[in-house]
Amino acid sequence: MTEILSTSAPLRVVIACDTFPPDINGASRFAERLASGLVRAGHEVHVIAPAHNKTFGSFTEVHDGSAMTVHRIKSYRVIQHKTLRYVWPFTLKKKADRILRQVKPHAVHINSHMIVGRFVLKSAQELGIRVIATNHIMPENLIKYSLVIPRWAEKWVMNLAWKDAGRVLRKADVVTTPTRRAANLLESASGLTGVLAVSCGIQASRFANSTPTSNHEPRILFLGRLDYEKHIHNLLKAVALLPKQLNVMVEIVGDGGEREYLQKLAKDLGIDRNVEFRGHINDQELPKAYERATVFAMPSIAELQSIATMEAMASGRPVVAADAMALPHLVHDGDNGYLFPPDDVKAFADRLLKVLTANQAELDRMSENSLHLIQSHDIDTTIKIFEGLYRGNVQEPEESADNLATYSLPIGQLSKRISRSIMLARKRSAELRAKAEEAGAELRERAEEARDDVREKFEEVREDVVFAAKRIEIRVRKGVKKAAERLRREEQ
Repeated sequence: MTEILSTSAPLRVVIACDTFPPDINGASRFAERLASGLVRAGHEVHVIAPAHNKTFGSFTEVHDGSAMTVHRIKSYRVIQHKTLRYVWPFTLKKKADRILRQVKPHAVHINSHMIVGRFVLKSAQELGIRVIATNHIMPENLIKYSLVIPRWAEKWVMNLAWKDAGRVLRKADVVTTPTRRAANLLESASGLTGVLAVSCGIQASRFANSTPTSNHEPRILFLGRLDYEKHIHNLLKAVALLPKQLNVMVEIVGDGGEREYLQKLAKDLGIDRNVEFRGHINDQELPKAYERATVFAMPSIAELQSIATMEAMASGRPVVAADAMALPHLVHDGDNGYLFPPDDVKAFADRLLKVLTANQAELDRMSENSLHLIQSHDIDTTIKIFEGLYRGNVQEPEESADNLATYSLPIGQLSKRISRSIMLARKRSAELRAKAEEAGAELRERAEEARDDVREKFEEVREDVVFAAKRIEIRVRKGVKKAAERLRREEQ
């Protein structure tokens, strides 16, 4: 029977990932924020993840402001994907055994059932270590990157992939996934039971701002991987249907295999002057991208949650999203934005137009509703739930607040009392964010000054070393010359 640890004792946790920063995707960002949150809560965290270059081994790395040990495993780039890498499986079990024996964790948390998660789970099971597994994967998201599977066989292969997920994940002590809809899908497709719905969670205060949502200079934002399952082509086609006099700007943040195709499509549709492809942006720029948007668009058909959508909601922005998978869990149609039937470009354009032409009172209503709904996705609550699961507190397994019946009720117009409390919280969070940004800028400035000082001292030392080396070289030459002259005189 698994030992139940004290609720106050610090934990030692290993988080195993097939994708981790610098990778940019939902699973990677969840693992990073979970790991950093656990460190801030006083726990020791080790991460096992693919190396992102030719350097592999165990390192102290700083992620989301927290230092942790990351065990980087030698990896290889997935040929048909711009950023994904994979670990050679045949030596991974031995490496996982060594790391787990060395770390001796109280719990292991795998974030996929693919290569790294699969073999770390096997090692943990053999060593009697408690395992929590979180599923972020839909086979539909991966099938596109297979070079060998013909289209006619895709459905059959996806069924096999779901069954394989079930075979691996049922070995874990607890299985979670970000939403109840995702949990229901996982149970029905894989044969698992008792899957818990635990939101990925976000640190909403990072995205707080006091800038009202405005459509005076209408701007649509998409943020995420530029890959096929995101269906960003539908966003561009929908924008092309909007009235030209609106002069809508589209900001696309992220990178991926579809970028060149999307750039060409924007040009073919005659909207390339209104579409800005920004690529990846840093953590300082991220909240500002949401803040300048009128509406966030998420046309993807394969989201198990969508961290980017939650960040947009925490920024107080309306969302227009596909009525697919877990997106209706975040976007309550008519409350904090609108849903459209997947791949229905005309309906997509219609929903975008509703936001882009709404009066200020309507924009404020949707903005407040986004802020109201995101309160159920607080990262601190997510971390507390996982702490309980790591300790073995599963007599009454807890799910995040977004699974309560009240979360799905229509909102309409918030009461004045709730509206005031949300606005007050928004103002305080925005002030804290401003102070954090100011402190961060000061720290970066100090770090830059320190680097300059180190660089200057290095140059001074280098000059001294060069000067000393030249003096030594001159002395050696003189000594060699004198010795040669003595030898010549002796020979004579």
